[in-house]
Amino acid sequence: MAALARTSRKALSSVRLASSSPQQLHRSFSAEATKIAESPDRVKWDYRGQRRIIPLGQWLPKIAVDAYVAPNVVLAGQVTVCDGSSVWGGSVLRGDLNKITVGFCSNVQEKCVVHAAWSSPTGLPAETMIERFVTIGAYSLLRSCTIETECIIGQHSILMEGSLVETHSILEAGSVVPPGRRIPSGELWAGNPARFVRTLSHEEEMEIPKLAVAINDLSKNHFHEFLPYSTAYLEVEKFKKSLGIAI
Repeated sequence: MAALARTSRKALSSVRLASSSPQQLHRSFSAEATKIAESPDRVKWDYRGQRRIIPLGQWLPKIAVDAYVAPNVVLAGQVTVCDGSSVWGGSVLRGDLNKITVGFCSNVQEKCVVHAAWSSPTGLPAETMIERFVTIGAYSLLRSCTIETECIIGQHSILMEGSLVETHSILEAGSVVPPGRRIPSGELWAGNPARFVRTLSHEEEMEIPKLAVAINDLSKNHFHEFLPYSTAYLEVEKFKKSLGIAI
């Protein structure tokens, strides 16, 4: 009982001390805060950067002068982005096994994944070829396929090895084209697996390149606001200036 009484008295005295001296607690907390304060001379570097162009062996991705490639796109290996084309945010074009080509005035929209296999089950070249005036919808997956001139691939579509989309064709959103499947010219296909829906009218075929040109015009606005070089040199100059080093 005596030990219990001594323990209770110590607890009560500590509570009274804490309630009667908030200034002491504030001083202790402020002292701890000053211990962890950062030095004003510390240089704040930004490590959130991402490599947009990744060379693999002797292969270096090629980007045309007037092509727009978003800052957070990844191009690796044998990738060619031709004149007037655009690759939008979050897309990955991985040409480590074979070639990937994005043709003139074509566009690969957000979060697309384009890859190429070693070989194709159809015996055709296994490279991924996107020809002129092609629109690839967001979140699509393309692997060792060929998309001919003036086509539209809907969002969330999947084109597997050896598949062929002929000119003036449209693939609806969410479609899956199995390996080796051929979509004839001037047709609309949809579904999983993709099936023939109907034949496109002449007016619908004429609207396909107009969509690609409209997206190309939109990409120019983004291109003009995009700084192709990082701003890390500004931090270096600031650091040299703080050390008194001539720039």
